[in-house]
Amino acid sequence: MEEITALINTEYITLGQLLKLADLISSGGMAKWYLNEHQVLVNQVEENRRGRKLYSNDQVEIPEEGILITVVYSDED
Repeated sequence: MEEITALINTEYITLGQLLKLADLISSGGMAKWYLNEHQVLVNQVEENRRGRKLYSNDQVEIPEEGILITVVYSDED
């Protein structure tokens, strides 16, 4: 499984924004489609809301892609 660390400098990032940041989708408008077509787990619970807020230490797993993304807060610019 490929492990990715997503650094954020805000309190949270939405699931749709994270999918775009990880280059899994090319635009924010694709998030709804992607979440309907792929199983996405947030902290081991299935999630399909693109607006789901993700905070530091949350984990997003996409089993069929073999990807595990960990959200990490960083106050560095």
